Amino acid sequence: MFMDGIIKPAEQAKFEERQKSNVLLRRLYAFRYFLLLVVLPTAIVATYYYLIASDQYESSADFVVRRGDSPTRSSGGAGALLGFSVGGTAAQTDALIIQDYLLSHDAVARLRREDRLVERFQRPHVDFLSALWGANPAPETLLKYYRKHVDVEQNVEDGITDVRVRAFTPADAHVIAEKLLQMGEQRVNQINERTMKGQLTAAKSQLASAERDLAAVQGKITAFRRVKGDIDPAGTGKAQIGLVADLTANLAAAKARLNALQGFISRSSPQYRAIEAQVRALDAQVASQNARLASGGNNIATGLGKYEDLLIRQEFAGKRYAAAAASYEDARAQALKQQLYLVRVVDPNIPVKSQFPARGRVVITVFFSLLLAYGIGWMLLAGVKEHSL
Repeated sequence: MFMDGIIKPAEQAKFEERQKSNVLLRRLYAFRYFLLLVVLPTAIVATYYYLIASDQYESSADFVVRRGDSPTRSSGGAGALLGFSVGGTAAQTDALIIQDYLLSHDAVARLRREDRLVERFQRPHVDFLSALWGANPAPETLLKYYRKHVDVEQNVEDGITDVRVRAFTPADAHVIAEKLLQMGEQRVNQINERTMKGQLTAAKSQLASAERDLAAVQGKITAFRRVKGDIDPAGTGKAQIGLVADLTANLAAAKARLNALQGFISRSSPQYRAIEAQVRALDAQVASQNARLASGGNNIATGLGKYEDLLIRQEFAGKRYAAAAASYEDARAQALKQQLYLVRVVDPNIPVKSQFPARGRVVITVFFSLLLAYGIGWMLLAGVKEHSL
């Protein structure tokens, strides 16, 4: 009885333990699909993110893109602090151009060439799943990876563009963010240069053409003066006309005096002959000066006509040059008004604490997503079984 009293409780305890184990196993078996499809994947994800995944550091910066002719009306916020409007359509479009460039193949290629982008994404301490794969990744692969670690997004309300860079060391994140801002500033300068060149090309061409025409007319006038040996052909012509007019008047006066003497003195008198000789001399001078003024191929009238034609062309060319110069200055002023400026609102920071990956959020998201999928699958399967009975 004594032995039985001792042995039986021990066997009873073992039996109860086995019963409990069997109950636990049956319960686990009953939830085997839940454990396999929900708990196990969540545990694997949690193990990776909490024990294996490398820390990532984020550096951020803000900037705005504005035009020289931006309206003075401010949209508030940082724009009010900076003293200009940043919420206009043109400013938003310009900022989108810079945003698109910073996420483009060109930006990635330049970062790879000048800033060792691939090496920064392949640091030795980075875990296998987080690191950029391949010693020499293809541009498309690098761009896809780059866009997962670099965000450039514009706030449509205040026009401020936010740049966020995630890397595996604080220094790498800061260097890439600073480089992106510098590239944005340089791209803005390139756009300004192209805009200025495009808007001024036509005006500059018209100004150069007007300048050449004016110089050509001026050259013809100089050559004409050199050939004629007269610095002022117009003045000379007017003087010649005045001389002919004076000689003609003197001739008329001399003839009048001669006619008046005919009734009082003899034609053979010295006084009459002297006036008659004066008339003949004045008549010869008038004829000579008239011939010089209007006869022959090289007369003053013909030369004066050519000279006045050149002066008209000079005046037209001068007005055209003045108009072209004014148009050029106006185009230059308009181009200056349309210049873009990238203004830094916040410089890139050097992160201290790792904020990525967001482990808790990822694990919870995975768990509830799998739980939702499991629940939907369970309900569908239960419905099928119910209709099959």
